[in-house]
Amino acid sequence: MPHQLSTHTSRGPEAQPLGALVTGPSQVTFRAWAPWAKMLAVDILSPQPQTVLMEPRPFGYWETTISNVASGARYQFVLHDKLKRPDPASRFQPEGVHGPSEVIDPASFLWTDGQWKGLPLHDYIIYELHPGTFTPDGTFESIIPFLSYLRDEVGITAIELMPVAQFPGERNWGYDGTYLYATQNSYGGPTGLHRLVDACHAAGLAVILDVVYNHLGPEGNYWGDFGPFFTDHYRTPWGSAINYDGAHSNAVRDIIIQNAVYWTRDFHFDALRLDAIHGIFDASVSHILKDIRDAVHAAAKQDGRSVWVIAESDLNDVKLLTTASKGGYGLDGQWNDDFHHALHAKVTGERQGYYQDFGTLDHVATAFRKHFVYSGQYSHHRHRTHGNSAAQCVPSQFVVFAQNHDQVGNRAQGDRLSTLIPYAAQQVLTASVLCSPFIPLLFMGEEYGEQAPFHYFIDHGDQGLVEAVRKGRLAEFKPFGWKKISDPYAMATFASSRLTPPEARIDAQQHLAAWTKQLIALRKQHASLGTGVKGHQLRVWVNPEKTILTLYRKNPQAEAMLLILGFNDQPTTLKIQQPKGQWNLLLDNGQPEYAEPHSTSSTAPVTLDLTSAKQTLSLPTFAAWIYRSN
Repeated sequence: MPHQLSTHTSRGPEAQPLGALVTGPSQVTFRAWAPWAKMLAVDILSPQPQTVLMEPRPFGYWETTISNVASGARYQFVLHDKLKRPDPASRFQPEGVHGPSEVIDPASFLWTDGQWKGLPLHDYIIYELHPGTFTPDGTFESIIPFLSYLRDEVGITAIELMPVAQFPGERNWGYDGTYLYATQNSYGGPTGLHRLVDACHAAGLAVILDVVYNHLGPEGNYWGDFGPFFTDHYRTPWGSAINYDGAHSNAVRDIIIQNAVYWTRDFHFDALRLDAIHGIFDASVSHILKDIRDAVHAAAKQDGRSVWVIAESDLNDVKLLTTASKGGYGLDGQWNDDFHHALHAKVTGERQGYYQDFGTLDHVATAFRKHFVYSGQYSHHRHRTHGNSAAQCVPSQFVVFAQNHDQVGNRAQGDRLSTLIPYAAQQVLTASVLCSPFIPLLFMGEEYGEQAPFHYFIDHGDQGLVEAVRKGRLAEFKPFGWKKISDPYAMATFASSRLTPPEARIDAQQHLAAWTKQLIALRKQHASLGTGVKGHQLRVWVNPEKTILTLYRKNPQAEAMLLILGFNDQPTTLKIQQPKGQWNLLLDNGQPEYAEPHSTSSTAPVTLDLTSAKQTLSLPTFAAWIYRSN
C-alpha cells in the first residue's frame, strides 16, 4: 500500500511526514525539513545514481517525487550544494549512522495480527529486555523462540524493548539513538522488528517500545545541519535539549508526534515508554507530552486498538496522569522510582546518592499506601521539597519494579540484586512487586536471579566521545562513592552482560524461577492480588520493630488477600491481630520447591484465625507468606 501524504496530526500546514515515502509503484516522494538550507537535493546512490533538486515548500520544507525508485534504493541529501548527509528521518540505516539511508516501505510487511486489539493496561505484567543481550545472537528475530517461555514459564503479558532507534556501532543501550524513525541495523532492521511484534501478538503478548524524546545521541546526529531541531535555552544531562517551544518548534513537535504514531501504527506497538520526561522542556500552551498522548490515542482509536503512553519520570508530579480537563497531560501511566528506591535501600542498606532519602520499612509502606514516598516532603538528596500527592491516583497508573535497566546498569559494576542480597530477600522483593496493586515489571533474568551483570556499554566510532563517556560515568558515580567502573567501550563489558543460557542455570535459579512463576499465576488467578482498580482496598501495617510488612488487599467482587512480607535479616516474631477474619495459606517462600536448596524448611501456619484473638507468629528470615480469606 503506497504511503499517503496526509498527516497523522492536525497541527495545520506545517505538519508533514518526512523521509522517503513510497507513494506509488516505483515512485518515492522525498521530503525534508531544512529551514536553514538555501538549496537541497536528493542524491540517489543506487540502483541508478542520479541527483535531483528538491523544491522549497512553506515553513522550511523541501520536496520532490522521483519515478523509477523503489524500496531498497540508497540515498542521501545534499545541502548548500556541498554538504552530504543521511536523511535524519531515515527509516533504515543499513551501513550505520554515517552511511546512506535506504528507502523502506513499512506498509509492505504482511501482518498476521489483524484480530489483535491490545490488552487493558491493568493486565500488563511487563518484562523489560535489551534486544542485544537477551539472546546470544542479539537480534529481534532471535527473541521469537523465547516468547513461549516468557508467556508460559514466566507468565508475563507484555515485553518492553529498550530503545531500537539507530545508534552508532553495534552495541549500545539505545539512548544514544540519532535516527528517530530508523530501526537499529544490527538488531535486524525494520523487517526483524516487524516479525518480532507480529510473533508477540500471535503469542498473546503486548509489546512496549522505549522511545527517547528528551535528547539525541552525539554521534551521527545530523538534525542540526538541517534546522533548529535543538535549543540552548535548556540543557539536559545528556546534551542539547530538543526545541519544543522556540522558533520553528512547530515542525520539531510534529516530527516527534508523528514519530510516536509511526511506531504504534506502522510497527503495531501496544504502548510507548517515554524516557526521562523530566528532560523534556516545553513552555507551550499545549505541552508536547499531551500532544503525543492525544495523537497516539487518536490513531489507535481510528485503528480499533488500545495503545498506551507511559512516562518515565522522577518528578513525582501527578500532572502527568491528571486529565487535560484538570490541567494535566492525561498520560496512561508512569514508572515509580520511589517504590524501587524504598525496597532497594531497605534490603541492601545502601544510603549513597538518592538512596539517602530512603531506608526504612515505613518508606516501603508509604510507597504501597500513597504511591509516592515523597509527595511534598523535604528531600535531603535534592536539598529541597519534592513531589506532590498521588493518593487520589489509582494503582493501575504506576509501573513498579525491584530492578530495571537503569537501576542495575547505572551501578559501577552493573551488579544485580542476586549478587547483593540473600536468596530469600530476592523472594520477598519479587513478591512485593508481583503482588503489589501496581503494574509490575521484571528486568530480563530477574525471574530466576540472573547473576551476570548488566553493564552500560557503547560502540562509538569517535574515540574522543569514548573517553568523554568514560569520564562522564565516573563523575556520575561520584555521589555513590564508586571509583572503579567497567569500561563501557570494551567488548568484554558488553559480552558479559548477556544472560546465562538456560542449560547453565543452577538449582537455586530454578527454584527462584518457580517462585516467580507461581506469584504471577496467583496474581492472574486472584483479582485481589492483581492490579488495583477503582474500588480496590489496601491496608498496610508495619510491626513495631519495623521489619515486617502486613498487607490486606481486596478488589471488588473478589476474596480478600493477606500478605506477610518479611524484611527481617534475623528470625523474628510477629504479633498479629489485623486484618480480622480467618485466613488459609496460599503460598510460602520456604516451601521446598521455592526455597534455596539445602535451606531450612519454613513453618508458615496453614491457617490463621484473627476473628478475635491476637496470634504470635514465628518468622524465619525474609519470609513471604500469602493467605486467602476463608
